[in-house]
Amino acid sequence: MIVAGARTRLGYTGRLIPLADPHTPPMPAPTIAFVAAHQSEAQEARKRLAKRYKSVRPETADVVVALGGDGFMLRALHRFMKRRTPIYGMNRGSVGFLMNTYDEAGLIERIRRAKAIDLHPLRMVATDLKGTEHRALAINEVSLLRETRMAAKITIEVDGVVRLEELVCDGVMVATPAGSSAYNLSAYGPILPLGAGLLALTPISPFRPRRWRGALLPHQAKVTFRVLDAAERQVSVSADYTEFREIAKVVVYEDRKLSPRLLFDPEHALEERIIREQFQP
Repeated sequence: MIVAGARTRLGYTGRLIPLADPHTPPMPAPTIAFVAAHQSEAQEARKRLAKRYKSVRPETADVVVALGGDGFMLRALHRFMKRRTPIYGMNRGSVGFLMNTYDEAGLIERIRRAKAIDLHPLRMVATDLKGTEHRALAINEVSLLRETRMAAKITIEVDGVVRLEELVCDGVMVATPAGSSAYNLSAYGPILPLGAGLLALTPISPFRPRRWRGALLPHQAKVTFRVLDAAERQVSVSADYTEFREIAKVVVYEDRKLSPRLLFDPEHALEERIIREQFQP
């Protein structure tokens, strides 16, 4: 129990816990599993850390330490999503927006001090030209892209209401706040602060209507895309790294029942990174 007025800190489970009392035994260290991208830099880091710190299998760990870049972090989040094992990333890749700075010293204490962020993925249901349904989850975004030289033609519905009869474009996406600074930003979509309760609906190279730049939607919105002339103007859909082709219809909505958890060093919290990104020259 936390006494009113007591000083607290955020533990690795994301709960507020009292600061150590000199008369209380110290908290046991969280059990850690190390997972790494296939690149040599990440694999070598995993070997060094496993020698330095006691490790367990990922399936039994309190915390998973992921070594790689943002792409590997996405895969780790998907892998451990249902178990909701907190993931503490250290950058051994090329980008590292979702990662902490790599440092082999003081790892246990860094994990204990880490700030927890719970994400909510997008659930995608896509129907292809043969009528087959495909399902996937996306932590960053769900994006539709033209497959041929011809522009895609897409109708957009929000909660059953047609909001755009025909978008002529290279594609269109729905992005979460966590993913809004990734592909969404490259397509000139807005950056969304965590906890804003919004999703970004962003066109990719729109041709008609020429001035449409997308929309901000409440997080509980259900977005339906219908591909016009789908057999001729073929379109693929991707949920993070999972892709399906020759798509006729896509439904996207946020799944609040799932909440993968990321851990960040307090001085490099994800909320601060997203705010800072909006002021980059």
